[in-house]
Amino acid sequence: MELYLNATSPYARLVRIVLLEKGLSDAVTLKWCDPWADDPALLKANPAGRIPALVTKEGTTLSESMLIAVYLDSAYPEKPVLPADHLGEVLHLAGLGQNLMEAAFTTVIARKHYGNEIDESELGLRRSRAIQRLLKQLNSELGEKQQASTINLGEIAIAVALDYIAFRLPEVSLKEGSSQLQAWHAGVAARGSFQQTAFI
Repeated sequence: MELYLNATSPYARLVRIVLLEKGLSDAVTLKWCDPWADDPALLKANPAGRIPALVTKEGTTLSESMLIAVYLDSAYPEKPVLPADHLGEVLHLAGLGQNLMEAAFTTVIARKHYGNEIDESELGLRRSRAIQRLLKQLNSELGEKQQASTINLGEIAIAVALDYIAFRLPEVSLKEGSSQLQAWHAGVAARGSFQQTAFI
């Protein structure tokens, strides 16, 4: 398999972590690229020019991190990140993580192209409110959660989103009273798969 990615995409990092957690890292060749440079190889794999893009061993190209994760869990069922016995809960958490990631990523891209003043636009303010609501809900839902030896896709998505906020939006700090979420995040971030894929 081939995975098109860069080092700062939270979506690509999510897929890398899934690969590592499932023991599939040796089955994938990493194709580092700049999605903003219209890289010909990336555009061949994904005409949208977005990462990650995974080319399966059969030659099928997959895009969108969550869809890639679903494929990997189906094609390689060992060490599932979408456990069937509590699939609804995992997908619920994955949705929260994906929404947090999207709000943070879109904020970063908007600032890159239009400057920080874009934060005061209607869409910028809406993204900011969404981030704060999501952080509050995650603190409520994950604050009491015990660390386990395994990890699921929802937990991966949330932890990657929190790491991305710390990396790109450090001013968006976790509010007072979120110490439990911070402790949960620290535990997940200490996993080898997170250490090996840290944002740089």
